[in-house]
Amino acid sequence: MNRLTDETSPYLRQHRDNPVDWYPWGPAAFAAATARNVPILLSVGYSACHWCHVMAHECFEDPEVAVVMNARFVNVKVDREERPDVDALYMGAVQAMTGRGGWPMTVFLTPEGHPFYGGTYFPKDRFLHLLASIEEVWRSKPGDVRQNVDELMKALTRATSFEPATTTPGIEQLNAVVQSLVGSFDREWGGFGTAPKFPNSMNLELVLRVAALGRVEAAAAVVATSLDAMASGGIYDHVGGGFARYATDREWLVPHFEKMLYDQALLARLYLHAWQATGAPRFAQVLTETIEYVLRDLRLPGGGFASAEDADSLDTDGHRHEGAFYVWTPAQIRAELPADLAAAAIGWYGVTEAGNFEGRSILHRMTDRGQLARPPDVEAARAGLLEARNRRPRPLLDDKVLAEWNGLMLATLAEAAAALGRADWLAAAIANGEFLLRELRTPDGRWHRSWQAEGGARHAGLAHDHAALLDGFTRLAEASGQARWITEARASADLLLDRFWDAERGGVYTTADDGEALIVRQKDLLDNATPSANALAASGLARLAALTGERRYANQADQILQLAMGTLSKAPAAFGHLLVAADRRRVGITEIAVVGDRPDLVHEVHRRYLPDVVLAWGEPYESPLWEHRAEGFVYVCRDGTCLAPQTTIEGMFEQLTSRRGG
Repeated sequence: MNRLTDETSPYLRQHRDNPVDWYPWGPAAFAAATARNVPILLSVGYSACHWCHVMAHECFEDPEVAVVMNARFVNVKVDREERPDVDALYMGAVQAMTGRGGWPMTVFLTPEGHPFYGGTYFPKDRFLHLLASIEEVWRSKPGDVRQNVDELMKALTRATSFEPATTTPGIEQLNAVVQSLVGSFDREWGGFGTAPKFPNSMNLELVLRVAALGRVEAAAAVVATSLDAMASGGIYDHVGGGFARYATDREWLVPHFEKMLYDQALLARLYLHAWQATGAPRFAQVLTETIEYVLRDLRLPGGGFASAEDADSLDTDGHRHEGAFYVWTPAQIRAELPADLAAAAIGWYGVTEAGNFEGRSILHRMTDRGQLARPPDVEAARAGLLEARNRRPRPLLDDKVLAEWNGLMLATLAEAAAALGRADWLAAAIANGEFLLRELRTPDGRWHRSWQAEGGARHAGLAHDHAALLDGFTRLAEASGQARWITEARASADLLLDRFWDAERGGVYTTADDGEALIVRQKDLLDNATPSANALAASGLARLAALTGERRYANQADQILQLAMGTLSKAPAAFGHLLVAADRRRVGITEIAVVGDRPDLVHEVHRRYLPDVVLAWGEPYESPLWEHRAEGFVYVCRDGTCLAPQTTIEGMFEQLTSRRGG
């Protein structure tokens, strides 16, 4: 075993038996590179990544390759999910060099950590050639290395040098971005652009908001077509619920089969909001099945949620293949189900003898898009297929708990529990909140990013973690009526602003002021697979300000929006989550306080699509919303100024409608 033996990341442990002398990220690796005067070979990936496994098998498990790597480099392996700060920094360098990125990521660094060359996946022959070339350049052309370093450092510095504007994004910017999204919308198959297709939930949330407010006529079609196509395609798991990370094709049929916690959180929330906005039962079905997947297959003892399930698993011959756990032949279905149920499943899910993926069938509903409600025989068949599939070798579970991703899931689970009246979901959300406080927060109140049962909590929390936890705790307070979660949301917000805030330009840095110093201190403004740290912060701070009356939270949310305004035009499609926050700030947040025992009023607020509303109910806490309130009444307020108290649902929504902006 190599130096990864003591690591708790499932991805790093996958490499502890490699003949490569891997180091984890840290000072020991940099000291070794300095002492030997050799470059660092940085390899970044994650446990559910199919091509990471391919490169590991072709290169890192190969003794011939390992001999070269060990002789000429100090080799460092990083789990991008544990250290997204390291990943984002060097991914920026790879993208500057090659114009594209992806995982596995391979970057060559000086002993000081400065990048000078990089790429993504390399097969063995190309990789050996690359290693020889890098070693030759390092030994005989130090000037070329220095030139590459200088150019890349300039590019990395430019990429994090955001200048604030004097205004925040307004209706003009929002409409321009939405029109751009409508223009890139695939009218036939939904989503944006062509293959490969990612769900892009943040931009779909933005378009849903615009559609619900009736601002752009084409917006409703963008949302409905995209959500129906995704839920009918193979990217959705029709047997067990939940979504794969992306589709390799335009039609959403063939997924990259890994299932990530963050996708379940963001897509379940999107389908929840679509159901609230439209009342369409199929959206509630997808929401419910996705949450049930998370609770069944990703929930760990104690209440935390695991990070992902792998793309690869063992087939019937004991060979590891991508998607083996999920695909079927007609014969396999007939072997598991009575004849009538087998016929129903084969017809309903489009299973054929030829198959649609390497001789087997990915289950789908593409020929009957949006028709997801299963008749009784198909539902019985689905339950039988799930039971049979659970006897197959499961994909590897990445059982580390990430604060950020759990914060995203906590927010979704709490909101969905309240909207659908699911007490069991709310209990799971509360258990998750308690798990995070118990296992990932230090006695002095600081947050770790990652926890794993065998090694406990590791790695200092990043801005992403604090911002996601802020939102998760706030949503849990609104769902449960328990005041303690507002206290925890405020604590997370205060840490975020105390340790991550840029006092000069505004916005939050990725790392704390007392955290590990990387070669560039980054500031995450653009959405990627998850919302950017600054977008999460802007949204969470503004909503917390409305609930608590703390104006400083809203003021700093505004500064984040001003920072984004300065760079919005450069990448408009990467600001979906932040533009939702900006438009909410423009329209204004409406505060609703339900005082006393009025579950009827609380339920009506929870079940409707009210993206610009915050709700206080249950246990009072320190806030103007609770001052001088009479029990049995509901108060509809804006910036602490309330209309006449109401006692009926009709009166509440009449006031709410009058307060809604355009």
